[in-house]
Amino acid sequence: MIDFLKLNKYRENNCIEAKKAQGGLPDSIWETYSAFANTLGGLILLGVAEAEDQSLIPLGLPHPEKMIRDFWNLINNQNKVNINILTSNDVFIQKINNKSIVVINVPKAQRFYKPVYINGNPVSGTYRRNGEGDYHVSDEELKEMYREANIKAQDIFLIESMDIAILCTDSIKSYRQRLKLSRPGHVWEGLNDEAFLMKLGAAGIGSDGNIHPTAAGLLMFGYESDIVREFNHYFLDYREDYDHDTRWTDRIVSSSGDWSGNVYDFYFRVYNKLQQDIKVPFKLDEQFRVDDTPVHEAIREALANCMINADYYGRQGLVIIKTKDSISLSNPGDFRIELDAAKSGGFSDPRNATLMKMFNLIDIGERAGSGIPSIYYVWEKQGLPEPYFKQSFEPNRITLILPIIKNYDKKSAIKIGDKKSAIKIGDKKSAIKTAKIDRILEYLTDHPEAKASELANYSGLGTSRIRDYLKELVVEDVITAEGSNRNRVYKLKS
Repeated sequence: MIDFLKLNKYRENNCIEAKKAQGGLPDSIWETYSAFANTLGGLILLGVAEAEDQSLIPLGLPHPEKMIRDFWNLINNQNKVNINILTSNDVFIQKINNKSIVVINVPKAQRFYKPVYINGNPVSGTYRRNGEGDYHVSDEELKEMYREANIKAQDIFLIESMDIAILCTDSIKSYRQRLKLSRPGHVWEGLNDEAFLMKLGAAGIGSDGNIHPTAAGLLMFGYESDIVREFNHYFLDYREDYDHDTRWTDRIVSSSGDWSGNVYDFYFRVYNKLQQDIKVPFKLDEQFRVDDTPVHEAIREALANCMINADYYGRQGLVIIKTKDSISLSNPGDFRIELDAAKSGGFSDPRNATLMKMFNLIDIGERAGSGIPSIYYVWEKQGLPEPYFKQSFEPNRITLILPIIKNYDKKSAIKIGDKKSAIKIGDKKSAIKTAKIDRILEYLTDHPEAKASELANYSGLGTSRIRDYLKELVVEDVITAEGSNRNRVYKLKS
């Protein structure tokens, strides 16, 4: 919630919308209600105007109680809004300098309730928020909302147009060998492949009485040429970007044709690339060398989480990028649960629950919602900058950034890059600087303004260093500085 005593410090943004509402309840309020509910949530302020400098000023409302009654009458009318996701505590009167405004706090709708639309028509009445404005969703975004609203996991459905004979036998054989190592003597060990795939959830009996692959089975064990018949935008991409003069120094793509292109094989090909440069401490366990560390486990968790929660019907595919200073894991799809809940652990709502089961059986991934907290914990213990998520829309996309260079102890950083040439300290400094600037801009994206001290705390910089970065960003016309000395605040350039 914002500080209403400092209303003039805020601007309209992705989560704040001001409406004068001097002639009564504005009809445009419903577009904003839909947009906030379908995006990240936000505040609608009635009786508030934008000044010439875009700051917010309270105008006040003559009859705020009546406006609230009118609002409740309409939001509970399904001809106006298909669903009311508000409680009585979400709508209230706020006094500012003896002027009464109405505040409507619209939460982000849970996936089961989306799309939230108006005027009885989801095609023309579904909106999302982008910057300071509301926009009609595309057909693709609307279809995604309906997919996400389904109680069943996305990957459980049978694909009756295909036969299990199309699945890659080498991938299935490899998976069964890993399962045997992870769970010796498992009750499925003696089953033939057909029965095994059905027990695993990779296949099922269709309406024609024949056995067909499930979406999970196709993704996990299919060939890329068959997978794209069901998931038209399916694309898996791994890149190593170490050299600024070349587009990439190593790459694995699902469409190359020289391997299966499925999720299972991609996972292990990529993990082998990600882990090969991590320093492994010498350790013996019952006289066998242990070549695994908490960092290895965290990277496996992050990679599995990315693949399990990807919307494979979504555009732009799944992209993993390893650079000298970070690992980026990006997948199509929106957050299924609130990010804070995911960070705290104990909550799990996988988009592809059968894929999760398949990975869990070979000891990859976590079932109890502890995966993301464990990643944050390991990174903290290693003294590395905190991982962070980026969310984008049109299309929906989630990106997890794992910084892999320590702030202060350069010698003990996780070693990533060309083994034949050490990473130069200058390169590390440049990488750290880029990461810190990203954190500054990330904070200002979510906050209308901030003091240098707030930005320093968020980015992990000292007071003098943060001011150097801020000066540079002001000179580059990326941000603006307002006020002087202790009252100076910084904002994104509008």
